[in-house]
Amino acid sequence: MDGTRSAPQHTWSHIVQFRARTALAAALVLGLTGAVTAPALAHTSAVTAPAGHSAPDGKALREAIKGLPNADATAALVRVGGTDGTWRGSAGVHDLVTERKADPHGRFRAGSITKIVTAAVALQLAAEGELDLDKPVQHYMPELFGKPKEKEFEPIPVRSLLNYTSGLQSGDGFDDEYAHRYDTLKPQTVVASAIAKGPQHDPGDEQHYRNIGYTVLGLLIERVTGDSYAHQASERIFRPLQLRDTYFPGADPRIRGPHNRGYQSMKQPDGSSRLVDVTKWNQSDRFAAGDLISSTADLEVFTQALFGGEVVPRPQLKEMFTLPELAPGVPKAVFGAGLMREKVGDDVFWLKTGSRYGYTNIIASTENGSRTLVYSVNATDAKGKDMNPTAQRIVLAALSRAEED
Repeated sequence: MDGTRSAPQHTWSHIVQFRARTALAAALVLGLTGAVTAPALAHTSAVTAPAGHSAPDGKALREAIKGLPNADATAALVRVGGTDGTWRGSAGVHDLVTERKADPHGRFRAGSITKIVTAAVALQLAAEGELDLDKPVQHYMPELFGKPKEKEFEPIPVRSLLNYTSGLQSGDGFDDEYAHRYDTLKPQTVVASAIAKGPQHDPGDEQHYRNIGYTVLGLLIERVTGDSYAHQASERIFRPLQLRDTYFPGADPRIRGPHNRGYQSMKQPDGSSRLVDVTKWNQSDRFAAGDLISSTADLEVFTQALFGGEVVPRPQLKEMFTLPELAPGVPKAVFGAGLMREKVGDDVFWLKTGSRYGYTNIIASTENGSRTLVYSVNATDAKGKDMNPTAQRIVLAALSRAEED
């Protein structure tokens, strides 16, 4: 379901305070193998940083993904890049049945990282004059707010969809998502249920992280272009950047091509837990907010091109790095157009996390591209309240500065 500002946002300020756990969760019983399998050796490589630059801390990164699979994750794929140097690493297993080593080129469900693709398409359309960020959504799609609900909503600027200030409430989904993992829920149905609830606040007053604004953005892109959202994203971003692993599966529950299996820890009637394979899952209801499948290599190319001004023209790219001014007395904004701002030491990072069952991921970069990070962790509780410990260790290690590996 959609998240809000009150829901956990896996921010780097939380990660810096992280201390690694000293033991595995002994109570976890793996339904497929009966026990935690022996750790698979990590595959890593490093490229020395240019002279005068601080290279990624290879030792810390190797330690961060050491010992997989464990109770928290079955695999991890990591790419640290930027002008300060690069590091690549993978660890864990492809699956818990064969215990083959994890495929470092495996595809995965990118979750809410999809939102940055959606934001980029919308900002391209704004640059082309096809979409006015100051005009209300009602101008483009008046039928969404049909009687009697139309009178409840103030005009919602397109910009407020991008920066999570629209006031739209979360749309309804399946109560038991796992039981309905092969069923199709159309985004139009999700949007209709959200609008039926009425607004939570006036546009621009508060910022709440939710999927719904980006679901509407996907429909808006289709309205403006007369084309499917998936095709627009492919033609405008995936094809020009040659992202061969990146696509929208729609109602297809499979991950096509090479991928590592995803697992979710589920409670059993006797109080124990077991891991259930959740690799196959129809995510079409996530649409422009979370239906993307990609790889760490593709997402690194996308991240570096985006921050380098190659995807969105610079004037519109500023929208991603601009925090909106909210109403007095409410928490300050932390998101621009999709991206979240986090200051760590002297560095400012802009990032977006994304999680679907079996997979938790991130793209992040300093604004000047000196350090980028992309990871995908096969988390056993990817939608849980707390950030995955393996992911925490990766981010903490990626922030470290080392003169040489």
